Amino acid sequence: MVAKLLNSLWHESTAQLVKNRPALDSDHQCDVAIIGGGYSGLWSAYYLKKLLPDLRIVVIEQNNVGFGASGRNGGWCSGFLPISLSEIEQTHGRAAAVEMYKASFQTLDEIEKVINSEQIDCEYHRGGTIHGATNAVQQSRVRHDVEQLHDFGFGEEHIRFLAATEISSRLNIDGLSTASYTPHCAVIHPAKLVQSLAQLVERLGVQIFESTTVLEYSPGNVKTNSYTCQADIIIRATEGFTARIKKHRRTLAPLYSYMVATTPLSTSQLSNLGWANRETYHDARNMIIYAQLTKDKRIAFGGRGAPYHFASRVKPQYDKHSVIHDKIIRSMHEVFKIAQELEVTHRWGGPLGVPRNWRPSVNFERTTGLASLGGYVGDGVAATNLAARTLAHLIVGDKHPLTELFWVNQVSRKWEVEPLRFIGINGLLKISESMDRHEARTNQPDKIRSKLLDYFL
Repeated sequence: MVAKLLNSLWHESTAQLVKNRPALDSDHQCDVAIIGGGYSGLWSAYYLKKLLPDLRIVVIEQNNVGFGASGRNGGWCSGFLPISLSEIEQTHGRAAAVEMYKASFQTLDEIEKVINSEQIDCEYHRGGTIHGATNAVQQSRVRHDVEQLHDFGFGEEHIRFLAATEISSRLNIDGLSTASYTPHCAVIHPAKLVQSLAQLVERLGVQIFESTTVLEYSPGNVKTNSYTCQADIIIRATEGFTARIKKHRRTLAPLYSYMVATTPLSTSQLSNLGWANRETYHDARNMIIYAQLTKDKRIAFGGRGAPYHFASRVKPQYDKHSVIHDKIIRSMHEVFKIAQELEVTHRWGGPLGVPRNWRPSVNFERTTGLASLGGYVGDGVAATNLAARTLAHLIVGDKHPLTELFWVNQVSRKWEVEPLRFIGINGLLKISESMDRHEARTNQPDKIRSKLLDYFL
């Protein structure tokens, strides 16, 4: 049912794995109530159970497990964050920036360890990522990213420039003049991972209630569309759907990201393209694009830039956008010329959660028992694991080193009221798109729009 609604490649290929779980059908009491059945919520349940096996934990999901971004994303399990080392340094110091990135890079090892120990089949493959440039402005961004990590003490084993011959042997993209490579990224099948996590936490004794809408929550109580769940600790893990909860309309802005997938490449097409190690790929344009090669040799290609909907509305009809999907297909054809020979078989999308400061955070108030994690700005597949481990240790109170990371209890201010939110977000999206057009046309940076973007972000 979900697969037909979304036409998501991931949901369609895991339809047989979906387990229809009951809704909350009576008032309930537990130790920990988690709102949201995606990566954040399920990883939180997993690590809490590992630390305190006797905890009574429930997960409350409005739709089905993995309905949101956890089942629709680009399949990038990346150790990078939506905030740079220098940005963290400006507010929390150099040491905090280095520790945050070290923990984030190490998260891939942790995820891989769990996948292996728990025998999770999610098509995990750690091929790293390539960051490419096709004009002079993009080249400067790629150089800056590499040089910044090196300046903070991360060596060639973490990120390096690719020689021209290595670029073409790894991934043959026309016009790619500069590129960097980092091993801190893997590809996954997102829906397989989230379904496996759900089954894993259930084996540990966690209860999952689906088709249950949370209307609002307060210390000790979660009010749903039918019943109330009482809990000592309440974790909000709702990401792009947060605005649907009362009093949280301005907490995270739901910005839509869209994807397409093609028919599988033939052996000869794949040989022409290279891509033997299934590295993820993105370039240094302002409006983000991202690509992976799936296990069955499809190009899965995504991008952002879709309009923000007034009053943070999230609706099923927004999951497809013909104009944006057509733009994404044109971008895919531009990056991968061979994709013009392939049929696009799937188009889908969904909202991601963006805080006003564009920084993810992990929050816990011991006095109220209220907790939250999220605001990943689209870089959440690996970050959800790190955030959940951090939150679990915060709740347990064992003074683990993760609880000292900069993002702990860094609550962003609320988004502006409407219509300022609508005008501002969509204006910034337009600025980013126009900057890319300017840079492609002139091969020069757009200094005026860049300053505007920096000022409002």
